[in-house]
Amino acid sequence: MRVHASTFFIAAALCALAPGLAAEPTNVTVRVLSKDAKYIGTSMGGMRVVLRDGHTGEVLASGVTSGGTGDTEKLMHDNGGRRVQMSDQSAARFDATIDIDEPRLIEVEAYGPLGQPQSAHRVLSSQWVVPGAHITGGDGWVLELPGFVVDVLDPPAHVKLPGKTDAVDLRANVIMMCGCPITPKGLWDADKLQVKALVKRDGEKVATVDLPFAGEASQFATKLPVEGPGTYDVTVYAYDESNGNTGLDRTTFIVTP
Repeated sequence: MRVHASTFFIAAALCALAPGLAAEPTNVTVRVLSKDAKYIGTSMGGMRVVLRDGHTGEVLASGVTSGGTGDTEKLMHDNGGRRVQMSDQSAARFDATIDIDEPRLIEVEAYGPLGQPQSAHRVLSSQWVVPGAHITGGDGWVLELPGFVVDVLDPPAHVKLPGKTDAVDLRANVIMMCGCPITPKGLWDADKLQVKALVKRDGEKVATVDLPFAGEASQFATKLPVEGPGTYDVTVYAYDESNGNTGLDRTTFIVTP
């Protein structure tokens, strides 16, 4: 039997397109939790999320988490378990639909919070995703972002001070990565948080100074002694000994001769 050439080429083209025709839309919901706190969403600029093929690096979807920080009662309690759902409809998330025609190892990367670039960093996770097997049940695909948002408010960067200066006001704002405030005896307890400054002058370490709670939510401050002219580099860090959570920010100032 003779097969017409055009029929042959049509059949070949259909075979070549078969994998694409078999692709199934697969929904993925990604949420990012601040370590020991709540979801990171619109109030902090969101988290930039990228889904890519873990083997080839092909980007399948990208976007930013949006929404609220979630339900405090669901999240911050001591009697939960591994199967307790921690999110509700208010909890920030990024929804994506990816078209895949075979099981693929998917890598998700989240970077942020975008509204606080001095404290932003990334977290990665990966898992197998099967066509049509949605990753949306429960809390979806949850990543945990460690750290604190530390923002040195005073002194401003590169400010020049006269040589007779003997002390500088040092103040930092410290919040959870989701934006939640830190107060004494609060849900996030300032009394259990170590906030310190590592001070260098002209590249040499000269002091480690405590920043006690300054009376306003999330504010920590001290008078920083100045030991003569030079360029001072100050790293302020927050550390929670109970879980190792750590965040920091830096500033510099110059004391003229």
